[in-house]
Amino acid sequence: MSKQVLVLNASYEPLSLVSVRRAVVLLLHEKAELLEATQQMLRSANRSFPVPLVIRLVHYVRLPHRRMPATRAAIMLRDAYTCQYCGDTPGRNQLTVDHVLPRSRGGGHDWQNLVTACRRCNQKKGSMTPSEAGMVLRRKPFEPSYMALVLLSNPVAAARWKTLMGLPETI
Repeated sequence: MSKQVLVLNASYEPLSLVSVRRAVVLLLHEKAELLEATQQMLRSANRSFPVPLVIRLVHYVRLPHRRMPATRAAIMLRDAYTCQYCGDTPGRNQLTVDHVLPRSRGGGHDWQNLVTACRRCNQKKGSMTPSEAGMVLRRKPFEPSYMALVLLSNPVAAARWKTLMGLPETI
C-alpha cells in the first residue's frame, strides 16, 4: 500500500503529501475527489473503495508562502545529492554541506550560501571562496519553493503529478 497520497489544490497545483488515512478522511467528508488510485481496495463493514494515490481538493485553498529551513537534508535534496563543484555523486555518507562564502568570512547559513560538496572538494576549498580555490560552482545556489522540495522528496508523486498535468517526465 502506498504510504503517501499527493494532494492537489482545486487548481491542480500540488499542495502536500498526506497519509492514506488522511486522504480517505478528506474523501469521505467530500472535501476532495479521487483522481488516481491503486488496484488495492480498502474495506469496511459497509463500504469499499480503492486506495488513493492522488486526490484533488474540491474548494481552492489559499496558502501563505511557505518556506523550508536550509537543513542538510533539504540542501542535498535540492542539489540532487551531487557535488556542486566536481559533479560527483558519491552517496549521502560521503557528502557534506559547504558554505560558498565561509562563515569565518561572514558567510551566512542560508539557501544562497550553502551547497552540497563531496568531502574531497570541501577539503580542497577549505576556508577559501571558490574562486580563490580555483573551483567553479556548477549551479548557483537558490531557495527552492516548498512544493518543489515536497515533489523532490517523493519522485513517485512528482511523476503522477506530471502525468496528470500532461507534462513530460524530464521536467
